[in-house]
Amino acid sequence: MSGLFPLRLTSYIGRMTGNPLLPPVIARWFDARGWTMRPHQQSMLDANVTGRDALLVSATGSGKTLSGFLPTLAELAVAPCDTLHTLYVSPLKALANDIGRNLSAPVAGMGLNITVETRTGDTGAAVKARQRTKPPNILLTTPESLSLLLAHPDAPHLFASLRRIIIDEVHAFAHTKRGDLLALCMARLASIAPDHRRAALSATIADPEPYRAWLSRDGTSASADLVIGSGMPPPDIRILTPSGRIPWSGHSARYAAARVYEDVQAHRLTLIFCNTRALAELTLQELWAINRDNLPIGIFHGSLSLEVRQRAEAAIADGRLRALVCTSALDLGVDWGDVDLVIQLGAPKGTARLLQRIGRSNHRADVPSKAYLVPGNRFEYLEARAALDAIGEGVLDTEHWRPGALDVLAQHIMAMACCAPFEADNLFAEVTGVAPYRDLPRDRFDEVLRFVANGGYALSHYDRFQRIRRGADGRWRVSHPRFVTQHRMNAGIIVEAPMLNVRFRNGRTLGQVEEGFGASLSPGDTFRFSGLDLEVESIRDADLIVRATRKGAMIPSYMGARIALSTSLSDRVRSLLHDPAAHEHLPAEVREWLAAQARQSILPAPDQLLVETFPHEGMHHMVIHSFEGWNAHQSLGMLITQRMEKAGLQPMGFVANDYSLAAYGLSRIEDPGALLDPDVIDSELREWIGRSYLLKRAFREVAVIGGLVERHHPGRRKTGKQVTFSTDLIYDVLQKHEPDHVLLRAAWADASTKLVEVGRLARLLERARATMIHADLPHVSPLSIPSLVMIGRESVAGGAGEDALIAELEALIASPSISA
Repeated sequence: MSGLFPLRLTSYIGRMTGNPLLPPVIARWFDARGWTMRPHQQSMLDANVTGRDALLVSATGSGKTLSGFLPTLAELAVAPCDTLHTLYVSPLKALANDIGRNLSAPVAGMGLNITVETRTGDTGAAVKARQRTKPPNILLTTPESLSLLLAHPDAPHLFASLRRIIIDEVHAFAHTKRGDLLALCMARLASIAPDHRRAALSATIADPEPYRAWLSRDGTSASADLVIGSGMPPPDIRILTPSGRIPWSGHSARYAAARVYEDVQAHRLTLIFCNTRALAELTLQELWAINRDNLPIGIFHGSLSLEVRQRAEAAIADGRLRALVCTSALDLGVDWGDVDLVIQLGAPKGTARLLQRIGRSNHRADVPSKAYLVPGNRFEYLEARAALDAIGEGVLDTEHWRPGALDVLAQHIMAMACCAPFEADNLFAEVTGVAPYRDLPRDRFDEVLRFVANGGYALSHYDRFQRIRRGADGRWRVSHPRFVTQHRMNAGIIVEAPMLNVRFRNGRTLGQVEEGFGASLSPGDTFRFSGLDLEVESIRDADLIVRATRKGAMIPSYMGARIALSTSLSDRVRSLLHDPAAHEHLPAEVREWLAAQARQSILPAPDQLLVETFPHEGMHHMVIHSFEGWNAHQSLGMLITQRMEKAGLQPMGFVANDYSLAAYGLSRIEDPGALLDPDVIDSELREWIGRSYLLKRAFREVAVIGGLVERHHPGRRKTGKQVTFSTDLIYDVLQKHEPDHVLLRAAWADASTKLVEVGRLARLLERARATMIHADLPHVSPLSIPSLVMIGRESVAGGAGEDALIAELEALIASPSISA
């Protein structure tokens, strides 16, 4: 028997007989199976009975989900009802659907009269309408769908009976804009149903205090209990090193495809995680090319159509697949089939994410999870080794928390107006009761309220922005019914890049690709998507019409899919790099690489910033080994080349990866320190962000979230180009007439943190001021080889040219030492 309890979430439940908190019908059902309840599950029952909210931090496979639902099942077994009792909120639609499937089996097995339904963006309109008048006992939903429910006038009636909220995988979104939205929704639910209890669940939280504050009703951690789960067997994690040398550069791990296929053959079901959708498509292509046994291997990522994703879900659940190539769409909680191996292709980027993915295998309390890591290059091997060391020490990544986003607050204010007229004082008190907005000044709240009311000073004379008005009774209400419809059609926090539907001429849809990628294609061009080689026939409105082909195919690239290297892993890689004792456990080619670096240049200490300059093939290069992640390096590269231009150094370009930044030009760089002056943060960085596409891109997101620009109209959907055109026009108006507009400030906050990693960039430049070591070398150093390979790939037409470059650089490894 499969489901929420048996095997995966049941082998650790327990002998419940005699437990006064557990109804006999549930106790008998458990007792017949000989299960023993774990202490953290008992603690969650106790917290519920005493009316306390609780954060459970427990390893994957230890029964977290059951711990959240057990109080609900116990209460409904004793006192059945025909109203909404429990809300389960998930960051992913797939996870909500999975929990719905798994929860139905034990409910039926116990003979409980409990109804369970999901409500997400995939739920049909008729079901959504019925749920508002006749809700299930347990409703499984997402933050966005919950916000839309609260925007209906019948929300107070629907949620009046609410007794419990369960937030799953809370670490994945509490610190993000989606977490801001859910916190605001829970504040409203506390006003409607003040006696409800809350439970948040996670396996990968390093610092629980901010999460306890986020969960609580007063924005402080003291009012929410912390429950730590019972121990689990340590995971069985290995770094896979197939025969042959680990590549210098790249992230695809194509060199390991044959070994990955062998592991798929040797296991019942393997999840192969990739960090990007493009890599997932490439990996599927590589595996099918060597799939001599014709094993069923599928793919799952967020750009695929709902139909394709549902087919993959069904195939996994039915045991019809041997492997599934997937992305972060399956990171969280989903428990499909008998997964006995997880393979991570490419660097892990963070310990929490890696543990989350590893936990998908052997999802039972008494069996360790099994996973292989396949680094794409030598730096990624160091990162994988650092991640394994951190997991062995129980050290996880910490999250960056920031004040609640103002565009999210604007959306929530509009939702509350759609529900019923409100008084500003009451709503302000409600909003500032949650942790993200606890320190929100009243004048800032009033500024956001005015924006919702009329768009702000520069836009106030346009009728389309007059969404709410204040009546004679002092309450704010929607000014016209069309704005209610507009809100319901456009509300949401996830603002994806403009997309085109990929479909055949007969109407069958495969999924979506970014509009920018689709616009670069012409009839006759080919690309690989959903495991198929496709040829473009035409582009019609929002559709990319394709047909199957046997021609060679390009691989689509996706914006915004790059996963940032965590700060904690970055620090560990720097430490590993400098520790000769740790090198003994590395593969031979990695040891040789680092030993050659120590001979020919410098292996920097963890607190040092190594900058190397050298000539190569008629160009002068500067490589900064800072390990601060691609986003920070990309931003710094743009600024560095501008400074090189001003200094007359004739820059020709730069390349960036997670570990290094390489800039190159026609003139020798004698003083790298002058190019790394920290004043760049205060002057040139602000100037660059202000005139770059980054700020406009950020403004597009906040304008959509804040309700300034609609993505959808009745009967039609704006294309990405139309949305961008609209937001660019408004952006230019505000920059000229109201540069201090609340959404411009919100866009600046997003652009300067999320998009360019300003914090990490500032730390990098501060290290440059205090600890920079300049190694002026006669030729490229071993540590700079991966960057040179990247430059080579841009300037050499692959094949023999790249092979020659690799041969030259590998010969350098064996050369005698040189002096800096």
